Amino acid sequence: MAEKRKVCVIGAGLTLFRRRLLETGKELCFGAARMALDSAGIERKDVDSVVMGSAPDAFDGVHMKGEYLLDGAGAYRRPYSRVYVGGATGVYTPISAWWHVASGLSDVCLAVAEEKMSPLQPHPQYAFWSIFDHDYERPLGTTLLWIFALEMRRYMNAYGIKEEEIAQVAVKNKGNALDHPCAQLAAKITVEDVMKSEPMVWPVKRLDVSPPSDGAAAVILCSEEYAKKITKEPVYVSGCGWNIDSTYWTNRDLYYPQYLENAGNMAYKMAGIKNPRSEIDFAEVYDPFDYKELHHMEGLQLAKKGQAPKLTTAGVTQRDGELPINPSGGLLGVGNPIAAAGMMKVCELYFQLTHQAGKRQVKKEVHTGLAQAWGDLMQYSSVFILKRR
Repeated sequence: MAEKRKVCVIGAGLTLFRRRLLETGKELCFGAARMALDSAGIERKDVDSVVMGSAPDAFDGVHMKGEYLLDGAGAYRRPYSRVYVGGATGVYTPISAWWHVASGLSDVCLAVAEEKMSPLQPHPQYAFWSIFDHDYERPLGTTLLWIFALEMRRYMNAYGIKEEEIAQVAVKNKGNALDHPCAQLAAKITVEDVMKSEPMVWPVKRLDVSPPSDGAAAVILCSEEYAKKITKEPVYVSGCGWNIDSTYWTNRDLYYPQYLENAGNMAYKMAGIKNPRSEIDFAEVYDPFDYKELHHMEGLQLAKKGQAPKLTTAGVTQRDGELPINPSGGLLGVGNPIAAAGMMKVCELYFQLTHQAGKRQVKKEVHTGLAQAWGDLMQYSSVFILKRR
């Protein structure tokens, strides 16, 4: 069997993240894809294949959404596929693009992730109603929000974590987003602001939660040989990982995301990383809720179990800290158009490693970055590691 090829990222594009953007999903895809092509200095004719990532069709209100978005993503007369693993889609999309190139199927693959959540009324959360078990869960009036509240409570109880400690994540990320040109909910807030915000489902409050959004993001992956023709400093895909657990969230202890540890270990093995805490320079972890940043740091072994809040309190995860986490502002600050949110994080790795992050650029020199997303019913994670040689 032929050895898999080394794969590089050579361009990235990102639209505004907003609630009720006037652009269609096709137009959002076009905007992100065009920006990524311009970033790489290539044209659509140079692209061999396209991978689309988008969450439930119900968001956009169309059937066969992958086919609907095809032309906007630049996939006309190209090999084309769509991936969907809930909130983890945004990071799984470039992973799919990676295997297109690593396998030799493509030299250049455009990965696009889109979400237009605003068409679904009265709230995008209703798109997920069908994922609940019709006998055991739907009769309870289940919503994602109160399931996540249960997980947050279990995490707090397992380690004696206070709400105020978790609120520091929202303060940090919304503050970081003030420097992001695409951000939807950037703000200078305090822990007190978070604590006084509207209760949703205890202990979750409005400022603990990321907003529904519309938006798109794209990255371009290519073979090492192709990358060296157009750039002197390619950014390499160092590791990829993914893992899924049981759909039945009631069968798992929610205090720790074991599925994420498994996905992380898969990526670390591929990247040759033995000690993530010391070998990862910065990370864009999935933060639809502020507690999830902490939860995911621990699942990725960037912090010991129950210790992520202490790192946050000590300033370790700040943009100028020892281990910057979500220097972009994350989902809490930039916005959460489900699939596009994870891809935004991959874009941010590229921007940081190529010193194109502007005011968001972390203070220390960075060589290795990690992006992670989380989806389905608290059971799936995807991990993507980029490295500058």
